Amino acid sequence: MWDRFPVVGSWRWGWDEGGCGEEGEYGFRSLYEERYKREFVKDLVENGGWLLIGDSITEGHFFSLSCLLYPHVLATPDYVKNPYFDRGWPQNMYLNPESPVAELVEFPEGFNISETPLVTFRRVDLLLSIEELEDLHRRKHPEYDANFTLFSEEAVWTLSPETYIDDLFLLPLPYGNYANLVVSTAGHWTTSVFSGYPSIDGLLTFFRESMHLWADHTQSLLSHDPTGGVLLPNGHHAKRHVLVRAYLPGHEDCHAHRAPWDEIQPMKWNWYNWGNIGEFNRVFEHVVAEREYPDIHYLAIDRPARLRPDAHATGDCLHIIAGAGVLEGWSEYIWHYSTWFLRGGGYSKK
Repeated sequence: MWDRFPVVGSWRWGWDEGGCGEEGEYGFRSLYEERYKREFVKDLVENGGWLLIGDSITEGHFFSLSCLLYPHVLATPDYVKNPYFDRGWPQNMYLNPESPVAELVEFPEGFNISETPLVTFRRVDLLLSIEELEDLHRRKHPEYDANFTLFSEEAVWTLSPETYIDDLFLLPLPYGNYANLVVSTAGHWTTSVFSGYPSIDGLLTFFRESMHLWADHTQSLLSHDPTGGVLLPNGHHAKRHVLVRAYLPGHEDCHAHRAPWDEIQPMKWNWYNWGNIGEFNRVFEHVVAEREYPDIHYLAIDRPARLRPDAHATGDCLHIIAGAGVLEGWSEYIWHYSTWFLRGGGYSKK
């Protein structure tokens, strides 16, 4: 499929004039520009890193970000040296000590260049553990008899928020100093994984119940953060935030396209749960909009990617290739949102 290049890499997100603030301390900055690339790496050191939690789509986001910030970061593991690495394990991005950023940055006390990750990815497909989901289902749906089985034998990688938040997100220096937890889920909420549900409608109801439980767990852990928040160079602490990225469905006939769409096209065959991803996203958006979750925010940034059937990997029609502007757009927007809206005071949950 070499005929796709270089066109597939020539598209980038655009912004309406005035829609994202003026260029400056909190304004929109393009990570394709070297000065902003360095500024972003500096920001990850001084104001806290990112923990990316999700499935293989989020792993692709991590990979894209490591390319976008090259050569100022070192990403591990090196797949050339270790091709058998279990990708369910944490993957980390560190400040490259040879980068000029290392001479410009103010380090928080306890920061260690070789031990403190700037960005970490950990694979978690469902955001809650199998045990938590089974227990929740028993409590919420006693109408099912004792022989009911919620899950099939299909492989799934998942953990409890008490594991990836307590053991990763809230880690103090030098092993962690994360400001933003970026999560996304829905791709593995299918009736083939949750084989106890014959229809997607019932699964959507259980998804809503599960995301309420997840939000309760997550907000409680943030509200009782034993570290006091992310540590800044001046010795003060700042609030940590959770950002929920809208999940992205695939494009069923992606390899027939060589350019973006002008409008999102309807599904033809509704592979997997792709035709219902919008419903899963709306459930998540409505759950975290509630006032009892002040530190959890929903980012509806799926539309630009929905318009890119040409941006998929050659192996399938779900995963996105790095460099097509989709994953890179996520990084630019999340950085903009976390600095302008959260840190800059431009956002409050009503």
